[in-house]
Formats: sequence, C-alpha cells, structure tokens
Amino acid sequence: MNENETILIIDDETQIRRLLEITLSANGYKVIHSASGREGLVDAATQHPSLIILDLGLPDIDGQEILKTLREWFLKPVIVLSVRSSEEDIIMALDNGANDYLTKPFRSGELLARIRAAIRLSENKTNAEILEFGSLSIGMVNHVVRKNNEILKLTSTEFSLLSLLAKNQGRVLTHQYILKEVWGYGYVEQTQYLRVFVAQLRKKIEDTPSKPALLITESGIGYRFGE
Repeated sequence: MNENETILIIDDETQIRRLLEITLSANGYKVIHSASGREGLVDAATQHPSLIILDLGLPDIDGQEILKTLREWFLKPVIVLSVRSSEEDIIMALDNGANDYLTKPFRSGELLARIRAAIRLSENKTNAEILEFGSLSIGMVNHVVRKNNEILKLTSTEFSLLSLLAKNQGRVLTHQYILKEVWGYGYVEQTQYLRVFVAQLRKKIEDTPSKPALLITESGIGYRFGE
C-alpha cells in the first residue's frame, strides 16, 4: 500500500478531482486537492506532497507558470494531466520541469503506473550523484544545481546541457554531438540554437559570463567543461 505517500491534485474541474481522489484513495494514497493555482502552490508548500498532478488550464494562473514557480523549490515529481495535447505544450511543460505528461481523457491504470514510477525514482534521489566544481554543485539525479549553496533556476533543457558537459569534464564535445544528445537528431545543424542556450547557461553558472571558466568555447568545434 501507499499510505505514506501524499498526492496533491491541482485541477479546477470538480469531476476530475473527484475521479482522481476515488482512484488514488482506492490504491492507498492520501489525497489533497486544490481548485486553483494559488491554492495549489500553498498546499505544495505546506502539505509536503510526494507527487503533484497538475492541470495546465487553471482559472487564475496558467499551469506552465505554476510549474516554473514549483521548480524554484519543489523537488518531488510533477505529472501534468491536461486536455492540451500539442507537441508545443508538452515540450514546454517538460522544459519547465514536469516529470511526465498525460492527456485527458486518461486511463487510470496508466496514470497509476506513471505515479509509481515517478515516486520510485524520486525515492532514489537520496543516493543522488553530485558533481562539484568549486562553488557549483550539480545533482545528477535530483536535478538540483547550486552555486554558492543557492539553488539555481534551470530549465530541463539547460540542465540536460549542463549535465552532459559536466559528465564529460575536460573533453571537447562537438556542436553536433551536443545537439543530438540534448535535442535529438533533428537539431544537429542548429548551432545557433546551441549558442543561445550556452549563453543563457553562462549567465547562471559563471562568475563572469563574458570570461567563462566552466563552459569553454572550442572555436569551430564545440564546447568543453573545465574547472
């Protein structure tokens, strides 16, 4: 049973909240629900849920903004459950920090399986590998990046880029290799796209972004992570 696991539902549809509560309670979860984004943020901060199920179409704050706010401090899994099914919405939610994305209408068995998988991965974070480079630390499993012991706000894409380079410290990674690993084969020629993300990341992790000490440019080839 899952009596020690609390799930917070942030959804303005009464019928969906009721259906989820019945399904989750029947499977041993404790359930809390919020009908608005503001209420959900308060409950996330005060009730310490093990996982959040988040709708994007909330009446007061868009779910994408809720995701961004949660990822400033909430480290447990967030599963988006929404009627929005476009690739753009899904990618944006994942980049904003969602662990998984399901569209409505949904199958209860699939949702329960994804909840179990997300919580299982979250529980393993206590053994997270942490890479440290001076004042910068990178939690490779929990995706928490700190500089001078302060948590940095990184998108999922920025973290993927940083972790790829950090795991290969000292090695020169080509533009094409990085683009393939972080964005996929369809982006291997988008070197300008990569430059934009590197510039954004430097602003967050470098002491002096104009004179980077961590994200080193290898002119005409790619980038190297050095410390």
